[in-house]
Amino acid sequence: MSDNNTPSQEQSANQPNETMPTADEKQMGMFCHLAAFAGLVIPFGSIVGPLVIWLMKKDTSAYIDYHGKEAVNFQITMAIAFFVSFILMFVIIGFFLVAGLMIFELVVIIIAAIRASEGVEYQYPFNFRFIK
Repeated sequence: MSDNNTPSQEQSANQPNETMPTADEKQMGMFCHLAAFAGLVIPFGSIVGPLVIWLMKKDTSAYIDYHGKEAVNFQITMAIAFFVSFILMFVIIGFFLVAGLMIFELVVIIIAAIRASEGVEYQYPFNFRFIK
């Protein structure tokens, strides 16, 4: 009559087995996302910044590895979207797309950085997963 699963077994099945990230891991995860703002100063810095942090820290923590991959994948996706938008500038629509992409990128990078600092594994919307 009783179910084989006790409440404690059901509860542990719903929760991930990973431990909470440390403060340092949260900070580095946040920096993975914020490093994209290097693109404002350095050409292709939006890709290089997160890539450098991810490559330096990916072996030390699965949390940093996850956020690094997300940040790099998103920046590659944005680079492709900006390239297409620049081509579409010949048809005028590209000007509006670039403006929209800039606002979108700024907002989601800030959201991702905040979520990473809270210890949440954030996934960017509209992100192609080039790096698995």
